[in-house]
Amino acid sequence: MSPGKDTTATSPPPSCPMHQPATAAAAAAAAPKPKPPPGCPMHRSEDGASSSSSNAASDNLNPDNNIPNLAQSPFPDQETPLPTERVISSIPRAKSDEDSKWEYPSPQQFYNALRRKGWETPENAIETMVDIHNWMNEEAWGEVMKWEKEHADTCCDPKLLRFQGRPSTLSPKASAPKPFDRHDWIIDRCGKEVRYVIDYYGGQDDIENDVPVFHLDVRPALDSFESAMDRLKFGVRDTFARLRKESETSPSKTA
Repeated sequence: MSPGKDTTATSPPPSCPMHQPATAAAAAAAAPKPKPPPGCPMHRSEDGASSSSSNAASDNLNPDNNIPNLAQSPFPDQETPLPTERVISSIPRAKSDEDSKWEYPSPQQFYNALRRKGWETPENAIETMVDIHNWMNEEAWGEVMKWEKEHADTCCDPKLLRFQGRPSTLSPKASAPKPFDRHDWIIDRCGKEVRYVIDYYGGQDDIENDVPVFHLDVRPALDSFESAMDRLKFGVRDTFARLRKESETSPSKTA
């Protein structure tokens, strides 16, 4: 994927449960096809959803991501045990130990977040949803790093400082159909804070392989001259690359 609007359909990696052989998925065959909820459930504090489930989270918000500290305990009416192990991401975390990485929520925490927001979700779809959630964040960080390479001469080790989900606030560039989620990521560029906007779009599913497809639009926010110049530079570069490709593939003219 190139910085800016991703025009290439992408799907989760082969390790995701939806890629497993049909025999391994037979137990879940009758369940609805799992899809991400309309906006990451971990980041919906701004939408005023209900938080009546007292065992799902504490009332304290984590200032690094503006979400509650979710508990690992199952809901009283939960029928399927869910893993509580948390996966370590590849995304370096600022304000911590030098080699610290961000952790993804466990399937149990993810389920608790859904229930806390009042969303009914099949318990046997949670682990697949967590895989998709984690994969999309890894893809987003990869796109951020493509932009950050332009500043490698001044900072070779950018880190994710904090982030916030803003699904109810459309970015100026958001296109139709509307993205199903939006994140704002604040990057620590060796002491300088830089904001990125990430819009998440659903694509046409890969029916042949039975997997959902997504597009990510990752770019620095237009809130500084430096970020505006980055956007302009990449836009010009992508335009010339597209024109060159069109010229190479067009039929040659003969006298």
